[in-house]
Amino acid sequence: MKNESQKQTLSYIFNVPNTLSFLRILLVPFMAYFLLNNQIFLAFLMVALSGLSDAFDGYFARKLNQVTELGKMLDPIADKLTQVVATVCIAVKFPQLIGILVVFVVKEVLMSMGAAYLMHKNKKPGAARWYGKAATVLFYFSVAVIVLMDAFFTVETKVFYVVSGILLGLTAVMMLYAFVRYGMMFLQLLKSEDPKDAFDLHTVVTGKEKEGPKTD
Repeated sequence: MKNESQKQTLSYIFNVPNTLSFLRILLVPFMAYFLLNNQIFLAFLMVALSGLSDAFDGYFARKLNQVTELGKMLDPIADKLTQVVATVCIAVKFPQLIGILVVFVVKEVLMSMGAAYLMHKNKKPGAARWYGKAATVLFYFSVAVIVLMDAFFTVETKVFYVVSGILLGLTAVMMLYAFVRYGMMFLQLLKSEDPKDAFDLHTVVTGKEKEGPKTD
């Protein structure tokens, strides 16, 4: 019975959408390495794979009926980690864009702190919403265009920074909108007394509630 329970737990943790989220997390250090070492094609490939896995994990979760509490947590974690690391790498390569990129990092750090605080209060962090996903898609698009302009197209410096600034500016606006909406969700969850908003790490990781003490 114990082996069967372990298999069920592993099947829950490493279902298709969760595995795609784990893949996105594993891609982050490779993406950073390739970006910082001017291996642009490989960096672009990492960004593309990360973006595709982000798009498909939600699809498979619904298609295969594998929507889990763990998946709802892994998805935004993978998003935030990818975005923050990519942002730092771009800032290192293009210091002129730091002002805009700071918005991204501050937003992600504050949201991560908010999620951690909710869990500390035994409240479940909210799942990703359409506005968060829209900001993520716009972010991936902007990074891809910047990487492509830098590596594969002959673009004047002024044009490069104008296009990059516009793309990142639009992304920043979408991210700020998402930040405000998630902030409203944070306040609602903090005040909520609904049992479905309660957080239990064991249940999230295994998909099972803790067993109470055995009685004769």
